[in-house]
Amino acid sequence: MEFLHPEYLYLLLLIIPLIVWYMLRLSKTQASFKLASTSAFGGMKPDFRVYMRHLPFALRVIAIALIIVVIARPQSVDSWEETETQGIDIVMALDVSGSMLAQDLQPDRLQAAKKVASEFITDRPNDNIGLVIFAGESFTQCPLTTDHKVLLNLLNDIDFGMIEDGTAIGLGLATSVNRLKDSGSDSRIVILLTDGTNNSGQIAPLTAADLARSYGIRVYTVGVGTKGMAPTPVNTPYGIRMQNMPVDIDEKTLTEIAAMTGGQYFRAQDTEGLRQVYEEIDDMEKYLISVQNVTRRKELFLPFALAALGLILVELLLRRTWLRNLP
Repeated sequence: MEFLHPEYLYLLLLIIPLIVWYMLRLSKTQASFKLASTSAFGGMKPDFRVYMRHLPFALRVIAIALIIVVIARPQSVDSWEETETQGIDIVMALDVSGSMLAQDLQPDRLQAAKKVASEFITDRPNDNIGLVIFAGESFTQCPLTTDHKVLLNLLNDIDFGMIEDGTAIGLGLATSVNRLKDSGSDSRIVILLTDGTNNSGQIAPLTAADLARSYGIRVYTVGVGTKGMAPTPVNTPYGIRMQNMPVDIDEKTLTEIAAMTGGQYFRAQDTEGLRQVYEEIDDMEKYLISVQNVTRRKELFLPFALAALGLILVELLLRRTWLRNLP
């Protein structure tokens, strides 16, 4: 229970001087006289009304206290929040070609990309997120889902060699668009991460970008890899050896894809830079949260008012009937 005007409860302190006044007044109205002996009154007992003579005043004090409570407006309050969330549909397109094993990011580009992507997924619990992988071809590793535990498990299972090697950027983007084109969300995006140049697939990257634009899908492109040379595992006649290989990212095409679709191109040269890229995308793509506070109040003063009225009536009735002749 709460009070709409709790400051009025301080009026209850006025009852204290009222009680003091009553006691002083009562002492002044008591007559006294001296007798040599009280033996003549030994068999007399006071009327029961004598003991009840303070009852009207007690009823009045309680009634006043109840009236003060009524003025303070006691209420019961139920409060809750109605929350409406609208997530964003996101497809993460991840390059899994052999060049993603380069170790300019630790432990390599692919593992760093998986780690940062998992952090991004964890930070967006209200979004439908899907996963597409591409190398020489492309397929959907996980369709759009809000079951992020399953998504994270499927992301963790990604490794080099799952599909034919190569870099089919256009095909990877087209597969991502196909997953989003029938989505009912107002906001649909693709985050496409690659470290190379399109050299496989039947769909050109800009053709896939035009397809994404026609469906109102924004594409954020991420080029991952240092500038210059990067240590990369290479098959040789003596087995797999680490060799410094040139980093060749088609930044011009990736920038054009982002510009055509209303997205943005990012370059990440190390793991921390990649993490910052995903943080920037996270900041730009915020989902809608509408919170409505609902408060329901119920007035509780009526029982107190009725009780005060009842006590006043009982007091008046006693003063005019049973206790009429008492001081």
